[in-house]
Amino acid sequence: MTTTSERELVLTDPPPPDDHRPSVRGQAELADCQDDSAIIAASLDVPERFAALFDRHATVLHRYAARRLGPDHAEDVVAEAFTRAFETRHRYEFGCAEALPWLYGITTNVIGLHRRAEVRGYRAIARTGEDPVVAAFDERVAARVSASATRQRLAAALAKLGRGERDVLLLIAWGDLTYEETAQALQVPIGTVRSRLSRARRKVAHALGGANPIETREEDHERP
Repeated sequence: MTTTSERELVLTDPPPPDDHRPSVRGQAELADCQDDSAIIAASLDVPERFAALFDRHATVLHRYAARRLGPDHAEDVVAEAFTRAFETRHRYEFGCAEALPWLYGITTNVIGLHRRAEVRGYRAIARTGEDPVVAAFDERVAARVSASATRQRLAAALAKLGRGERDVLLLIAWGDLTYEETAQALQVPIGTVRSRLSRARRKVAHALGGANPIETREEDHERP
């Protein structure tokens, strides 16, 4: 079944009968062999090719949005993010084969439009200890945030972070981006990423009495 977001990405009329473009199945097979940059470049001439990027990355971006805003907002956020990505694809840096950091950046910007809802969600968890999103923490984090009291303090700490600090922390902890990819996503210098992350870690650790369940080792997020 075609989703609303997929329909929105097909912005051209069907090709005429004598058009020798690959079939839908052929396009999918071709996309499987291409990196993200090649797909985006191809979509400049054949817009429907961009749908392959949605198929490739929508699930992980939906999970990230749900972690930050809850499931009620995630689908709309991802749809809006891919619409913006499609509309600005001509400005993509085609030297970057992997588009996921770019897509994370766009998704994070859309989430920023809902930052009040995000903060309200963290505050609700802080009050009740109940997380409406079971997948709010990945398995490693969930194992380290098993106690309700710790989860409440963590949510309260996230609610108090500045937007820039929270974006950096969660792109690295939940998006599993490197420092370089986070800088690319947010379009800021890597030094800014490091300083924001340092402040966010310090604030979260202080709120948890010195422990930080979303602590990330620096070497885990550096390129080999």
